[in-house]
Amino acid sequence: MCGPVLALFLTTTHGPEALRTDGMALFPGDRLVQNYSKVLTVSGGFQDDISALRMIWNSFLLGAGFAAAKVCLSLAAAYALVYFRLRFAGVLFWVLLFSLMLPLESRFLATYDVVAGLGLVNTQVGLILPLAASGIGTFFFRQYYRNIPETLLESARLDGAGPFLFFKDILLPLSLPMAGALFLVAFVNGWNQYLWPVMVTTDEKSYTLVRGLQFFGQTSLNGMILAVLAVIPPAGLLLLFQRKFVKGLFDGMH
Repeated sequence: MCGPVLALFLTTTHGPEALRTDGMALFPGDRLVQNYSKVLTVSGGFQDDISALRMIWNSFLLGAGFAAAKVCLSLAAAYALVYFRLRFAGVLFWVLLFSLMLPLESRFLATYDVVAGLGLVNTQVGLILPLAASGIGTFFFRQYYRNIPETLLESARLDGAGPFLFFKDILLPLSLPMAGALFLVAFVNGWNQYLWPVMVTTDEKSYTLVRGLQFFGQTSLNGMILAVLAVIPPAGLLLLFQRKFVKGLFDGMH
């Protein structure tokens, strides 16, 4: 899996003439700094309104905002399903699980109509909000909360802690490893989104890095550099937080 990515990176250290004559390279070249600095700073697009740095920033906002919203909504939904006496809580939970079989691609038109009606086209809110709800995140947090001893809830009640304090001081610290794991998964998912940004962004200044590949061409040198830049942040996060990521996933399964 790493071999093609490494070959892609090595190719981007050569000049465009080497790409045309030799194809993919297996040895490093001498134009690493020159090639990447040019792509990062030079504007492109039909109106020259977007640069790679701006696309990276837009992708980061989408990934981080998408992940943060997904974690917060999943925590709140699981807390309500487990610790509040909601009518038809079981039915609501199964509806949430059923949503896993309805990916965003199957409801593009209706979702876009809502986003356009709210005036959220070409905005970060319009990119993030339709992707925020997570049935799988709610499922993991719900299973985790159901295994927390009832003595914690009883102790909090004896100390006079209300629902908000119990959630903030007890449940939230216990949930941090699993919340971090869900955040990483959601960040990578949001960073790699393509179809939804294509539909909801028409302004070049709102383009993400993954979508920006179409301007430079996937087989051009600049397009290959963008592909490498698109891989580095999510891969780096997963490598840095690998142990916490695995621990968070296993905590949610117990």
